[in-house]
Amino acid sequence: MTSTTSKSRAADLEGLLRAAGACKIDTCRVSIGSGRSGSSLDYARSAKSAERLHKVNSVTKSVLSLLVGIGLGRGEFPPLDTPLAGCLSRVPAALGRISLHHLLAMTAGMDWPEWGAWGGRPNPMCESDDWVAFILGRRTNAHPGAAMAYNSGCSHLLSLVLQRETGMTAEAYAARHLFGPLGIDAWQWHTDPQGVSIGGFGLALRGGDLFKLGQLLLSRGRWGDRQIVPAAWIEASTAPRHHTYDWLGSYGYHWWTFTGGGREPAKPHTYYAMGYGGQFLFVIPERETVVSFTSDLYREPLRPLKIFAEYVAGVPYGS
Repeated sequence: MTSTTSKSRAADLEGLLRAAGACKIDTCRVSIGSGRSGSSLDYARSAKSAERLHKVNSVTKSVLSLLVGIGLGRGEFPPLDTPLAGCLSRVPAALGRISLHHLLAMTAGMDWPEWGAWGGRPNPMCESDDWVAFILGRRTNAHPGAAMAYNSGCSHLLSLVLQRETGMTAEAYAARHLFGPLGIDAWQWHTDPQGVSIGGFGLALRGGDLFKLGQLLLSRGRWGDRQIVPAAWIEASTAPRHHTYDWLGSYGYHWWTFTGGGREPAKPHTYYAMGYGGQFLFVIPERETVVSFTSDLYREPLRPLKIFAEYVAGVPYGS
């Protein structure tokens, strides 16, 4: 199922369509510009793919960031300089200097080898009986704020803080304040053994609804006549703050900044959400561009990133 309109000067949508069809990309949507000068693409491998609730894995982190922004705007989430110990019980003294800001930026300084000895997945946490206790039991190996290191535990603690502060799980909060207002009527969001919505990877969405979140971001948090997410949060959370992984880019508050595989942010500013297996949501505000992918590319999880780089951003990945 595909449809395209007029081709943008800065993007090769025909090339993107061929690339998407050649691999296990389930859905891809593109919107560039608006009106008669705009262009779009809507691809799905099948009608079933278009309606499938797709595990978006770590894109969940970026959705959680939107919920934090909503909570801050509504006065229902603590200021980001609040120490973790001011929000949760059982926080050991070793983690006492970690703030909510550090969790969002993944600069908590925990010994958390998710992208090292754990092979890319936080399996030791998932195999534990109490995920929060496991996270809070980790030692530190760096000062909070010193450097970003990928850590799904940070995201899970943020989900717990949101639940404690609002009295609602992240899923319930999203249903009321994000998914509902956007007309998203189907999703799944798994929980840990204690009933906390998994902050790092628990969400499943339809490809079209993932794209809808990108449209919300492009409109700086506004949907129709409602400001769903504060515009200031969209700007603050998607700005690059730390750079650790050249192959992915810089990190903000649970959002990545596209660098094309180098150290410097690409121009124009491009930010994105990424989930294991090829789940991506890209936004280029200056070009009024939104691109989404849901995929089953667990052997080539960065394939959509490279396709985006070549056919939309016009920056061959790693150049």
